[in-house]
Amino acid sequence: MLILVTPHRIWADEQDNFAFRQDSSQLIDASEIPVDTLPTVEWRPNALRAVWLGAICPGLGQMYNRSWWKVPIVYGALMGCGYAIMTNQNTYNEYKRAYIDMYNDYHSEDGVDETDMSKSYNAILPDGYNITRMGGQSTYLSKLENWQNTYRRYRDLSIVVTVAVYALSLVDAYVDAQLFDFDISPDLSMQVEPSLYIDPIHHHPNGEVHLAIQF
Repeated sequence: MLILVTPHRIWADEQDNFAFRQDSSQLIDASEIPVDTLPTVEWRPNALRAVWLGAICPGLGQMYNRSWWKVPIVYGALMGCGYAIMTNQNTYNEYKRAYIDMYNDYHSEDGVDETDMSKSYNAILPDGYNITRMGGQSTYLSKLENWQNTYRRYRDLSIVVTVAVYALSLVDAYVDAQLFDFDISPDLSMQVEPSLYIDPIHHHPNGEVHLAIQF
């Protein structure tokens, strides 16, 4: 039985190899195919990748989406927010220092020296003003406290706006990637169609206008 099966199996393997050689002879080298006949794959951005890139570096998501014109807008907005934070922080520090120095001198035995321009609370006065003209020592001290609180709020608000701009850049990168292949046809037209008809109940002539926007 073994002698009968073995030649049959060898013959079947030879038939399979012959068929494989025939199929292989019909294969076409990819380099011989003309380039213009090869299928083209259209590039499309990945929305999550755009968000992650924008989170790593602001504006990188817009660059990934090939929306190059948005990059200066993102960086311009962030630079403006950074400038606002720095300016409000510096002004807050000046008023805070002036308030602390005047508070300490106001409650000390020597009192407030209104003539010493090296004092922070005198140096921060507007040109042509002194403490007396600002309403007196107690009033000026209260104003210094209000001013430092005001610029602290401005600084905090600038930080909030910066975070909002950063978040909006991520949202823009995600939405832009999702709508990358959205077809916006420039062939927009509006058709105005007036029509007249007779009211079937009162038998009065009526008119109407149909507006149709084609896009």
